[in-house]
Amino acid sequence: MAEIVVVGAGPAGINAAERLCAHGHRVVLVDEGRQAGGQGYRRPSPGLDLDMAAVMGTEAGKYEALHARFARLLPQIDYRPQTLVWAVEDHVLHLVQAGVASTLRFDALVLATGAMDKIAPFPGWTLPGVFTLGGAQVALKDQGCLVGRRVAFVGSSPLLALAAAQYSKLGGKVVTIADTTPFVRKLAALPALALSPRALWRGLSYLGGAMLVGVPVLHGVTPVKVVGDGHVEALILRDRRGRERRFPCDAIALGYGLKPETQLAELAGATLRFDEAFRLWLPQCDADGRAAPGLYLAGDGAAIGGADAAEASGGLAALAVLADLGELVDEGGRLALRRRLARLRGFQKGLAKAFAWPVAQIRALPDEVMLCRCEEVRIGEIRQAMAQQLGPVEINRVKAMTRCGMGRCQGRVCGPALQEIVAGTAGIAGEQAGRLRAQAPVKPIALAVAGEAP
Repeated sequence: MAEIVVVGAGPAGINAAERLCAHGHRVVLVDEGRQAGGQGYRRPSPGLDLDMAAVMGTEAGKYEALHARFARLLPQIDYRPQTLVWAVEDHVLHLVQAGVASTLRFDALVLATGAMDKIAPFPGWTLPGVFTLGGAQVALKDQGCLVGRRVAFVGSSPLLALAAAQYSKLGGKVVTIADTTPFVRKLAALPALALSPRALWRGLSYLGGAMLVGVPVLHGVTPVKVVGDGHVEALILRDRRGRERRFPCDAIALGYGLKPETQLAELAGATLRFDEAFRLWLPQCDADGRAAPGLYLAGDGAAIGGADAAEASGGLAALAVLADLGELVDEGGRLALRRRLARLRGFQKGLAKAFAWPVAQIRALPDEVMLCRCEEVRIGEIRQAMAQQLGPVEINRVKAMTRCGMGRCQGRVCGPALQEIVAGTAGIAGEQAGRLRAQAPVKPIALAVAGEAP
């Protein structure tokens, strides 16, 4: 029997494991989280009495259904929560759980690693009280906490309105939803957004609900700075007419959409290519998720698509594993999943236009803005290092000279903005700047754990 490992217990990983188990395989499901569900369908901490139906809103039914499915699946799998996969080599995963290192061999590996916030810095963004949008949602879902009493939601993402609605339902005051993408870009993206009418309507309802209760919803803004003495006190924006506006607040949720967690895929042999729509380096795979021999990618870790797309891609990855093992699969079902996934990812391409990565704003940031929080590297230091005739312009060379991207997050936070600063300073296209290469450990581990690893 083939040894099959699925990494990630969100919608993609759960669906992949379900289909594989249905064909008689015993799957090892490895998950960094404490409980299954991923980020979107995260369970509250045990013992916390939180009204998840109110938090999830129209997605409450899907939330409950996913967790009910996982409860039925659990006896059939080897489930390993709170387990970090920190390296992949020669069909072997390197794991750490509760401080103990181990390895896990596989014949087929399905990576459903999910995504994280994509962040664009601006003056004052490192002040206490500024959270990533995903971080603000984790605090709410996992701990039942609001990050502040008066919260500004800033960036360019459909999740801004969703998170703002969740905060409002649980008693938070939303002082503004401020989007850096002009409204005309959203109108231009409507044909692509119409590929998923339900999701489009849901997003419009969140924005409409905010406007009905008097929340200022702004488009085409430029974040100017965060004001505060040791903590967030106000957000200053420049609106589309060039006027500066001040919003008193005690917290800011900042997000520019999501970026796939591709580090393990790269270490496992996937090839990455630059996607101009998302301005990200994404792993290449076929229609069913095959990325390399024995490697299959699913969910937002392969390409941003949302929970429904993640579930469809998880099913396709499982079918690809089965087909490669020589087992019969339902061709009609596979074609239906392919069509569904293509439609949902087409919708996400529309979202990438409607909620654009602010290239010009990032490249115009002043020198004093902190780019890499881990190593405390400012944008001016990047530009100064590049002016020293470093030779060929390449992002990893810039990293080596400045330490930008060498800290705890390994460039997962600062990487996309660093790429724009490097490209803008050199006067080249974003793709030409290259990408920060993945290396083990993909996330921090204790030196003792690395020394004990088999």
